[in-house]
Amino acid sequence: MKRLTILSLMIAGLFSMQQVQAQCGSSNSKAKTASYEKDLVEIAMSSEDHETLVAAVKAADLVETLKGEGPFTIFAPTDDAFANLPEGTLSTLLKPENKATLQAILTYHVVAGEFDAGKVVAAIKAGNGKAVLNTVQGGTLTAKMKDGKVVLIDENGGMSYVTATDLKGSNGVIHVIDAVILPES
Repeated sequence: MKRLTILSLMIAGLFSMQQVQAQCGSSNSKAKTASYEKDLVEIAMSSEDHETLVAAVKAADLVETLKGEGPFTIFAPTDDAFANLPEGTLSTLLKPENKATLQAILTYHVVAGEFDAGKVVAAIKAGNGKAVLNTVQGGTLTAKMKDGKVVLIDENGGMSYVTATDLKGSNGVIHVIDAVILPES
């Protein structure tokens, strides 16, 4: 029960973390241990701030894929990030006839392999200020440091800041982001 409470507090509280965690990859070790018992989908489902993401993953029939062996790194937009999309975008994407488009957008938020915050920052430093990440969708994301925080730049020039890091599960890691990133249009 204590571990579950710690995990719940960690997920709820991590959404406002500052640059130190993004740069160092630090997080509560007890919460890490608890989250390893859950896969990435279960971690997202337990977060009140990722209800829209979970609904989209279900609508896109990606639950079993993301519960798979992995490892995966997921850049998970919050409900607020989805709410900032242009009016009507989300409801249109959730329609069955737009499933392929929704799948493409969601898999653009996933990188094969486990890249904790420390590895992302190290890759940025090794790349002289940027790291190019290949997404499961087939596109690329560019990770950079801006104002002391990790920022992701999508193929359209859209930006999203990493606001929480290293939510580790049995099949990878989740980093929380503040905007929906989109593959090249």
